[in-house]
Amino acid sequence: MREYLVTFHKIVFDGAGHDRRVLQRCARVRARSDVGAAWEAKAIFCRALGIPDWRLLADTCEVVALAQSTA
Repeated sequence: MREYLVTFHKIVFDGAGHDRRVLQRCARVRARSDVGAAWEAKAIFCRALGIPDWRLLADTCEVVALAQSTA
């Protein structure tokens, strides 16, 4: 299994009309694939905040594979 960092962002507009991504939450998870990591992190996000769907509080979900150590 690999380790992934999954981040959730909300897109908000600043006073100048530009959109900004605001970090809502991040999770470090172990999974067989990036898709599995996304599913696991979404479940963690919902469970931690007591919501039925992660999209209530975030607009994007990004998955990044972390480097594996060779030790």
